[in-house]
Amino acid sequence: MCLIFVLRLTATYTQVLQLPLSIRMGQQHMANQKQNRRRFLKTTGAGATALSAGVFSGAELPASTSVNEKLNIACVGTANRAAADISGVKGENIVALCDVDSNYLNRAATEFTGARKYADYRELIDQEGDKIDAVVVATADHSHAPASLLAIRAGKHTYTEKPLAHTVFEARLIAEEAKKYGVATQLGTQIHAEPNYRRVVEAIQSGVLGKITDVHVWVGKGWGGGELPTADQITEPPKNLDWDLWLGPAQERPYAPGRYHPANWRRWWEFGQGTLGDMACHYMDLPFWALGLRHPLSCKATGPEVHAETCPLGLKVEYVFPAADGSDTINLTWYDGNMIPKEIDGQRVPGAGVMFVGEEGMMFANYSSYRLFPTDKFESWTPPKQTIPPSIGHHAEWIKACKEGTPTLCNFDYSGALTETVLLGNVSYRTGKALDWDAKSLKATNVAEADKYITKEYRKGWEIV
Repeated sequence: MCLIFVLRLTATYTQVLQLPLSIRMGQQHMANQKQNRRRFLKTTGAGATALSAGVFSGAELPASTSVNEKLNIACVGTANRAAADISGVKGENIVALCDVDSNYLNRAATEFTGARKYADYRELIDQEGDKIDAVVVATADHSHAPASLLAIRAGKHTYTEKPLAHTVFEARLIAEEAKKYGVATQLGTQIHAEPNYRRVVEAIQSGVLGKITDVHVWVGKGWGGGELPTADQITEPPKNLDWDLWLGPAQERPYAPGRYHPANWRRWWEFGQGTLGDMACHYMDLPFWALGLRHPLSCKATGPEVHAETCPLGLKVEYVFPAADGSDTINLTWYDGNMIPKEIDGQRVPGAGVMFVGEEGMMFANYSSYRLFPTDKFESWTPPKQTIPPSIGHHAEWIKACKEGTPTLCNFDYSGALTETVLLGNVSYRTGKALDWDAKSLKATNVAEADKYITKEYRKGWEIV
């Protein structure tokens, strides 16, 4: 089944499996667009987005008079990281809220008293129809793709937390469907909007380090370890939690207090992707942007013995990318947990960051600052002119794109490739082999068993194709 998913990636998706009801309704909805306020708002934004991708000519776009009107937004997930995303878009109309935990849902509803409440995002997308323009998805990783794809296929602009997906295949599918439906998208890599990343990109692209040969990226967090709960640790889920809906596309397993919901799901392969899945989209985003990276040629991961259920407490992943100009290759190495370096090329480093290594020197960067080495060589160096304009705000970029069709820097085309690369590291780790990667076909050409980790099987009723 896994191999079939990959081989049919470029086929018409409705020819693979019968689509769920909510997707079919979304397609019918798109086919019968009504020119009411919210439909006009969505279609003008989608048309302009297509224009920025070179699909339409300007003469084919309707004139937009709705940019000052507020979007009607549905939020899937309401607590923890989701609460921060809701805060980022609450200047618009929050008209629907969805959470499998009624405590979280009711708490959010006290602020947005007019919002309609749902436990199942499939019902939300089915029932809201023309009432919403956009959807924010901030769930556990395993539900990112099913919820995002329902929204996209219903013609809704979509914001999704990182990582974009739970598997490599899902990331590719989401990016392709977003392009197909012409919706405005943004991945929850909020740091991309901060000034320091812009200054690092300008400095690297100015050539201050000369030719970049290597990049090291590391985070000392360790989302991993643990065993399945024993029989005496299994209980009935609390009344506030719909455990079946929380599992969603994941395979059935009993509830155990504190083992999965609300925070520890990142440790488990069935729901998360460990520290690599949690943090790499933030930190690897910087070299992806600065160096114009997209798909690696190869990937090799090393770490402790693979556990069937939980992610490792430390991991090292070595990627080889083609340089953006095709002239050479660039090595990018990721480290996390108890495998992070204490120094790089003789330079001591803190617990998280990015080190660019070039023929003329090195640059360390984190979220808020950067430094050049050797310090005496660059003492009189003057940063280049700022060419990347300030962000209006990470969530604000997406809101503007929904209304006006302006580009977002973390759209699903860019962030889909980033997510694919990130998750490929865990594919290599779980197979125990270095992968020769064919990004076009989503195949490790030398490791057939990688297919089962590139995609996965879904519970009935939660299929994505």
